[in-house]
Amino acid sequence: MAKRVFSGFRPTGKQHIGNYLGAVRNWVSLQDEYDCVYCVVDIHALTTLESTEMLREDIYEMVLDWLAAGIDPQKSIVFVQSHVPQVMELHTLFSMVTPLSWLLRVPTFKEKVKMQPHNVNYGLVGYPVLMTADIALYKGEVVPV
Repeated sequence: MAKRVFSGFRPTGKQHIGNYLGAVRNWVSLQDEYDCVYCVVDIHALTTLESTEMLREDIYEMVLDWLAAGIDPQKSIVFVQSHVPQVMELHTLFSMVTPLSWLLRVPTFKEKVKMQPHNVNYGLVGYPVLMTADIALYKGEVVPV
């Protein structure tokens, strides 16, 4: 049985060549060797979005871009994170056993706080817990970022 790949993108705006060259191109090649699960991580996007006005359109456009780039729904699972309630259920369970001191030491959290001191919220602190829930729920063995 092939190993499971799990990866995703935050729908925070229009896709660009960097998204393609940095990840999506690799995703296309991985789907021939692995059992691939690609997720639009819209819950993650809520941690930094100042407005959700364009979120639905950005999700739609992102999936279209992935399909146009060669992600094949016959070979890969493509879905929207918020459409699966078990993600938040597992996130809640993990958040109950994860020490806050661990999360406060995460370098990316510290960077986000410096960049957005007006928007420090649990979503930023708990981001790694949500990532862990995503990976664990879908049994990701290979997690390209």
